Amino acid sequence: MADLIIKGGTVVNATGTAEADVVIDGERISALLAPGVADSIGIDGNASRVIDATGKYVIPGGIDAHTHMQLPFGGTQASDTFETGTTAAAWGGTTSIIDFAVQKYGERVEDGLGHWHELADGNCAIDYGFHQIIGGVDEESLKAMETLVDEGITSYKLFMAYPGVFYSDDAQILRAMQKARERGLLTMMHAENGPAIDVLAAQLAESGKTAPYFHGIARAWQMEEEATHRAIMLSDLTEAPLYIVHMSAKQAVEQVAWARDKGKNVFGETCPQYLYLSLEKQLGARSEEWGDFEGAKWVCSTPLRSEEEGHLEAMWQGLRTNDLQMVSTDHCPFCMKDQKELGRNDFRAIPNGIGSIEHRVDLLYQGVVDGRISLPRWVELISTTPARMFGLYGRKGVIQPGADADIVVYDPNGHTSIGVGKTHHMNMDHSAWEGFEIDGHVDVTISRGTVLVEDGRFTGTKGHGRFLKRDLTQYLV
Repeated sequence: MADLIIKGGTVVNATGTAEADVVIDGERISALLAPGVADSIGIDGNASRVIDATGKYVIPGGIDAHTHMQLPFGGTQASDTFETGTTAAAWGGTTSIIDFAVQKYGERVEDGLGHWHELADGNCAIDYGFHQIIGGVDEESLKAMETLVDEGITSYKLFMAYPGVFYSDDAQILRAMQKARERGLLTMMHAENGPAIDVLAAQLAESGKTAPYFHGIARAWQMEEEATHRAIMLSDLTEAPLYIVHMSAKQAVEQVAWARDKGKNVFGETCPQYLYLSLEKQLGARSEEWGDFEGAKWVCSTPLRSEEEGHLEAMWQGLRTNDLQMVSTDHCPFCMKDQKELGRNDFRAIPNGIGSIEHRVDLLYQGVVDGRISLPRWVELISTTPARMFGLYGRKGVIQPGADADIVVYDPNGHTSIGVGKTHHMNMDHSAWEGFEIDGHVDVTISRGTVLVEDGRFTGTKGHGRFLKRDLTQYLV
């Protein structure tokens, strides 16, 4: 007897679509059946429960491979806890996240990782894994990198930005990449020229240009392009696969495309904010409460780019041509009150981050509606490639027998209005996506066979989520 059958829907995997019924036993998918087969062999009548997905898409649960729950930053910390953030993720059709355990300069990698396990354990509504931030490359941290694979952490992150906090210079990056190549780790890189950005930011502030808009001016696209190229060269030298996070500048994407055209193991990620939000919109943002500081809602790094200069269209093009392989959120939410307002008189003090974990699946589906990406490509971007990139594929990222029953029933005829008081469940006092309208809707979210969201209600529980020990990336050669 099956525990759950999802009937009548169109199953969408990265490889295509098929009319099929999905049979779930326990926490896993046990079968995909042609329409009518479940009835003919009597499974339907004996199932504990049947979900009618007629006219809807049945897709693998979303995997958000770049989140920052409770991240300390700028004198505060990200406002979503592992409980609130993973609950919001479930509302939006995401069933797994990969967050970043943090080691700052002067701290031990093992201590940072242990602290992140303490924060997440027993608090997550969905499954979760970790990348490891290496904020201080030295002999001790290089030695600690050797054990990460054994911990199920097969990727780590370096920063070419934020001097004094996370920054690594070229020599440190070189040594870390050498260790990564030796151990099979995937290097993730925040590629911006941090020291140069700090000079530009100081010059702007000294001239009285302190509004949020100037955050993006200081972090000019040349700073992203230059750092991206430099990271690629170090990756090429060390033969360490490289994954550039949160790409926003078209010139930086061109560097990734150039490397990939030469057969290099270089990959790129973008985020919803770089597909839909722009520097022009940030400049024009005003409110009665916040004045021109309203633009602080959209302060993130890398920053928003100019739509007029073609950066947003370039991100969509990169997704179509596979010069960009993934869309994650870089979910790092901060409230306006008491957090973003720390930088009301100086953009340099605004905590960098946007909350999007609840909206990624919807925002990318709108790209399908608008004819920018195909239906299978949607699934590939939000679920399948993250699973392959970060050692989860087979368990996650696909609807097939033996895979975890992480499934979303998505209604293409539904509608989602994004904003506070509508579909917003993140722990924030605002939404960067206020007023966005999506031509689709997450109807049901299932994690390992357990229904978390249905009929506009959250039925999951904190602690349902399990830690994901990940394998090596499937893109490693």
